[in-house]
Amino acid sequence: MDQEYEQTLAADLFNDAWGLLNAANRSPEEDALLIHTAHASLYHWTQTGTMVHQIRGEWQVSRAYAEIGRAEPALWHATRALRLAKAASIVDSDLAFCFEALARAHAIAGDQARARSYVIRARAVRIDHEQDRAVVEANLSTVAAMYA
Repeated sequence: MDQEYEQTLAADLFNDAWGLLNAANRSPEEDALLIHTAHASLYHWTQTGTMVHQIRGEWQVSRAYAEIGRAEPALWHATRALRLAKAASIVDSDLAFCFEALARAHAIAGDQARARSYVIRARAVRIDHEQDRAVVEANLSTVAAMYA
């Protein structure tokens, strides 16, 4: 497959999954489509993207599973995202989002203490751009609301 085409496909699938994540009142069929779309995006990023793309793909798959209440695969993909980020010395908002994914997955699993600890770790990450910090905080606030 042509690399440029595969990158475009990966990005389009990522955006499609993001749209499904933000959709209100998803049907069970849309939940399934969300999972398939997030996995497809991740697959294509692993074929053509950078490590950051792969980490973001793992984050999105984890988020998709968390959104439908599936803690075990959400934890698996969040853990994988963090492992990849640490191996590649990724910092800034991408690292914070790995912690956010773990916090969300633990909240879904009912482990409020671990969820809180990962929210704290995410908030401790240095993020240079204020807009990126605001996006991270907005996502963390939805996790914190899960165990408040």
